Parts: sequence; structure tokens; C-alpha cells
Amino acid sequence: MNNTAVIDYIVDWMKGYVIKSSTKGFVVGVSGGIDSALTSTLAAKTGLPVLCLEMPIHQADSQVTRAREHIQQLEAKYPNVSSIETDLTPVFDQFVDGLPAVESEDLRFLSLANARARLRMTTLYYFAGLHNYIVAGTGNKVEDFGVGFYTKYGDGGVDISPIADLMKTEVFSLAKTLGVIDAIQVAKPTDGLWGDDRSDEDQIGASYPELEWAMKYDESSQPETTLTEREKEVLAIYTRLNRANQHKMNSIPVCDIPAELMS
Repeated sequence: MNNTAVIDYIVDWMKGYVIKSSTKGFVVGVSGGIDSALTSTLAAKTGLPVLCLEMPIHQADSQVTRAREHIQQLEAKYPNVSSIETDLTPVFDQFVDGLPAVESEDLRFLSLANARARLRMTTLYYFAGLHNYIVAGTGNKVEDFGVGFYTKYGDGGVDISPIADLMKTEVFSLAKTLGVIDAIQVAKPTDGLWGDDRSDEDQIGASYPELEWAMKYDESSQPETTLTEREKEVLAIYTRLNRANQHKMNSIPVCDIPAELMS
């Protein structure tokens, strides 16, 4: 991959989209992870206004620190970048307090994790509306089109997806080329939705390089009978998640009513 050429292409694409849409700039949620660091840096390079939002909800201190350091680096380098920190913890806690009790704690925790992402999405669009900006998504190719590892109408609720054609390893590569801070480059990827230090790999059961292999797997060139036990396990994980999350990756089903019923 020609990193410099890819970076220039994405930056031009982002800038062109804003100009064509008659908007003014970008809002990016910065989490302290590699995807949001790359997306916000690419947005900054357009020269258009960029608002970086940090939106902690019972966030691990390490994530908050990385996000702040990254934003400080961007603001020092790019005069078009500004930032706002909005602590959503009190809002989230009040939301939780108002919910009725449920029998399944596991389902409750999962639903509340997704609620965090949706609360952040609402906040991003609030600020986007104030400034006539667009929300730049931070999802990569494996998450968005492979295993569906994102929250529907949460971090999946965006206006554009600048890095969604990049594998996770390619995201790391571009981030290194752009000089993203070392603390983010070496941090384990995490969605930051659980209030602890669990990584994406802990949740999925496979690393991103393994998932990328599974996403590219072609049985005609590598028969399944030749796979190692770990490769079979990873392929099973990928296939299960890909099938289960098709509702995220496909367009919303529309009920097409027959014309004869409408006359």
C-alpha cells in the first residue's frame, strides 16, 4: 500500500464531500483508539474546520489520557482543529436509574454498552447540527463489513466513513505514517463500552490480523482440510459473527406494498 497516496486520496475525498454537501467541516468522536485517531488526523489535513469530541462514560483513565494527548497534538499542529470534552457519565447514569429491572444481567449489560454508543452518536449530531458539520465515522473494513463489530445507530450512525475500506492493520500503518502518538499506536484496540480494560480481541475471540485472514479466506486456494486448528477456530468465529450481524451491514428492509393493494 502506498501510504502517502492513500492518505492524500482520503483527504481529498473528505474535503470534496463537504464542499459538495454545502456543509462546513467535520465532527469526530475521539476515543483514544487508533481508528478515531486516524480519522481525526485525516479530517484535520483537509484544512476544513474539525471539532474533536471527547465523550467519556465511566471511561478508563488510560483511554481518556490517550484521547486528550492526541487532541492536544492535533490542535498544536492544525489551526483548523478545536475540541470539546463532554462528560456523559451523569447523563448515562440518570438514564440507567430510570430503567426498570430485568431478569438477565448479561443482556442488560450488553444493551447498556450499546446505549453508551448511541448516547455518543446523539451528542455528535448535536454539535454537528450547531455548526453545520458532518459526522465522520471511525469504523474500519473488518468491523464494518466483516464481523459487524459496532453498534447499530451508535458508532455506526455517521454521515461518511473515510476509513471503512481499510483493514485494521492498514489503519495502524497509516497512523504510523501520520505520526499518531505512540501511546495510541501500541494500545490494544477496545470499543471502550464496558468501563473496564477488555480489548476487542477479548470480546471477539480473535485478533484483527486473524480476522483479516478470515475475511480474505478463499477455500479454492486453501482447502479447509489444510487449515490448522486455530485457523478453523478463527474462521468459525468470523463466519458466525458475519452471519449474525448482517442486519447491521445490509440496508434496512423496506416493505414494498404491491401496487394493486394501494389502488
